Amino acid sequence: MAAGDGGDEVRVLQNLRGKIYDAKHLVPNKMRDFFCTINLDQEEVFRTQVVEKSLSPYFGEEFYFEIPRTFQWLSFYIYDKSVLQKDLRIGKVSIKKEDLCKYTGKENWFMLQPVDSNSEVQGKVHLELKLNELITDNGSVCQQLVVHIKECHGLPLINGQNCDPYATVSLVGPSRNDQKKTKVKKKTSNPQFNETFYFEVTRSSSYTKKSQFQVEEEDIEKLEVRVDLWNNGNLVQDIFLGEIKVPVKVLRNDSFQAWYLLQPRENGNKSSKTDDLGSLRLNICYTEDCVLPSEYYSSLRNLLLKSSDVQPISASAAYILSEVCRDKYDAVLPLVRLLLHHHKLVPFVAAVAELDLKDTQEANTVFRGNSLATRCVDEMMKIVGKHYLKVTLKPVIDEICESPKPCEIDPIKLREGDNVEINMENLRYYVDKVFREIVRSSISCPTLMCDVFYSLRHLAAKRFPNDPHVQYSAVSSFVFLRFFAVAVVSPHTFHLRPHHPDAQTSRTLTLISKAIQTLGSWGSLTKSKLSSFKETFMCEFFKTFQEEKFTESVKKFLDDVSSTESKEPSGLSEPVHLKEGEMYKRAQGRTRIGKKNFKKRWFCLTTREFTYHKQQDKEPIFTIPIKNILAVEKLDESSFNKKNMFQVLHGEKPLYIQANNCVEASEWIEALCRVTRCNQKRLSFYHPSAFLNGNWLCCKATIENTVGCARCTADVPADTQIEIDGDRETERIYSLFTINMSKLQKLEEACGSIAVYQGPRKEPDDYSNFTIEDSVATFHTLKQIIDVVEKLNESHEKYRKKRSSSAKYGSEENPIVGKVS
Repeated sequence: MAAGDGGDEVRVLQNLRGKIYDAKHLVPNKMRDFFCTINLDQEEVFRTQVVEKSLSPYFGEEFYFEIPRTFQWLSFYIYDKSVLQKDLRIGKVSIKKEDLCKYTGKENWFMLQPVDSNSEVQGKVHLELKLNELITDNGSVCQQLVVHIKECHGLPLINGQNCDPYATVSLVGPSRNDQKKTKVKKKTSNPQFNETFYFEVTRSSSYTKKSQFQVEEEDIEKLEVRVDLWNNGNLVQDIFLGEIKVPVKVLRNDSFQAWYLLQPRENGNKSSKTDDLGSLRLNICYTEDCVLPSEYYSSLRNLLLKSSDVQPISASAAYILSEVCRDKYDAVLPLVRLLLHHHKLVPFVAAVAELDLKDTQEANTVFRGNSLATRCVDEMMKIVGKHYLKVTLKPVIDEICESPKPCEIDPIKLREGDNVEINMENLRYYVDKVFREIVRSSISCPTLMCDVFYSLRHLAAKRFPNDPHVQYSAVSSFVFLRFFAVAVVSPHTFHLRPHHPDAQTSRTLTLISKAIQTLGSWGSLTKSKLSSFKETFMCEFFKTFQEEKFTESVKKFLDDVSSTESKEPSGLSEPVHLKEGEMYKRAQGRTRIGKKNFKKRWFCLTTREFTYHKQQDKEPIFTIPIKNILAVEKLDESSFNKKNMFQVLHGEKPLYIQANNCVEASEWIEALCRVTRCNQKRLSFYHPSAFLNGNWLCCKATIENTVGCARCTADVPADTQIEIDGDRETERIYSLFTINMSKLQKLEEACGSIAVYQGPRKEPDDYSNFTIEDSVATFHTLKQIIDVVEKLNESHEKYRKKRSSSAKYGSEENPIVGKVS
């Protein structure tokens, strides 16, 4: 779906962001190699790097991803890495989806729980149950229970492959345990069983036409149907996949049909040794947005988009949003993306920056705090400057991380045998290389960043007209201190590296980052500045930089990136590296039988081509120019009985690819769609299944090159640089206003009090933290916000009622959790 185009349907969108910090007191109580994974139910979607030889490993890895499917549990597993054997799961933190809101935005220590196979479940099962009354040949009456197990959906992968599931169906009571078993279904996570089983429930010793048969209530009360799902292990032990229990008493004499979520066994994960496994520190932020059709947001969207025109800016809807949110970051993220999408960011940043400068008393502290203006610029640079960073820094960051040279120059931290002079030379080499790449990169700086820097530069010069350096420090405080220096010290956060670097490399990057901050601070290379260094070793290091060419290079670079004439070129000479990783591809018609059809390959996507290689850093085996890609779509699991598959359609046969998990598949599809959406020959229709054995599995057409039978999901050209869903961002802002409605109402009361009573303020604590420059204008905007939010509340309530009535409890969309009572 095109960004900002909500269509006619309500979309439920989920994402997860946060950070895995560290673990402590892990067992076994000796130095081991540990890593951590994130799992949606039983599907691994993220993995940290291995931290070697530690009892309290620091991972320091941030994560962010869209969640493309429903799930019950979010789990974090700590593994002990093994070279020769299977990695050992030490413990886990499992949080129910419904409980994630308790931890959102907070840093928490979680005790590790034991990993028990009886508690590792995923998926749902479709059952039909019925009680029949039968008269036997001898005239007696009995009750017969009919259990029809229809199908299962979403069973977990076993060792990366679809499982071989079967089910056992049992009737369990105080004195009975009758069990029956389905056939094994091969290589599928969505088995179709369609098997019926019969159980005799009660007997009556006598039956006459005068007396009605009475079900033995005490017997029925204690009976339950239990369905267990298993993976057939063939030569190894079968693996438990989950169970459900249904009391027979709920049936009475009616048929009962429903979907159930598989549950862990009741004795699963009940170990008493939970305190011995250690703990894990996490920050988790889960959001779920119900995005209504676009027209519902027009009033709120228009109110936000005209914020830069409101006088004063503090009375605008966008500014008020940042005031009422406890954490400004919550407001800044959707606000910047929405304003970017509608080309309104530059005037808004200029307006809030001007307000910021009013409170700035000294030129050397310009834009150094965490105000709304600085946070908006920070977020804009992260979104707009992704490719700019990769083009500028990725090659040199890769060199530093993959072939590190010792760079420690702090005498206290030097190890035995270290030569400080050689280390200083190594550090100087890296700093020179990073600095050179930055000051040469102005031609690649995105136009939007240049426009923002231009505004900030002239606003600062206007505020401090007698300071010739402030126009440069206003720009360098962002582009050097908050952009390049931060990316150098945390390359994984900016997707320049896949993981948080090891301790030694982190130290090297920290020293380089300090140097870049200093070199980029206009006017910092003076004796007075050097004498202010806290670390004498850094002061000594910077004495080697006392050269006019450094200050002149910085000045020229800042002039270039803050000029309206400095625009990003229409085409880059070098392709931009977008994404890479290991996946499985199906042979392009070379082999037709056996598992050899799917082979592990290293895939690489740039702005110029999509390639796969036998191994990373090897020459490509197969190359598809980006301009030749006609469509990128999901592939039905039924095609090859494999999950997380997608297809790349180009001039030749479709390239079928299997990702390692649902998040990875979604990210690859999104990246490929984004870079190919402006292709002139994109298809409007495609085949959602494969062409096998002489026909398309989806439409049964027998001609291989026949037109597709389903409409492509992304056949509208869009902005290939920034993909933003405007409706989703507006929904997020609506949610923030809803959460903070009490603050909005309190602020409205405060404005009313100020407007009516101009004497000493009463109860200042209620609104003393808010910026109220014009109480009348602010009151007017607040009234509009509250009215718009209340109307959206009504629309959401209508949707909730419609959803609850259409998806009744027990349907596939709303399966039963736990026992039916």
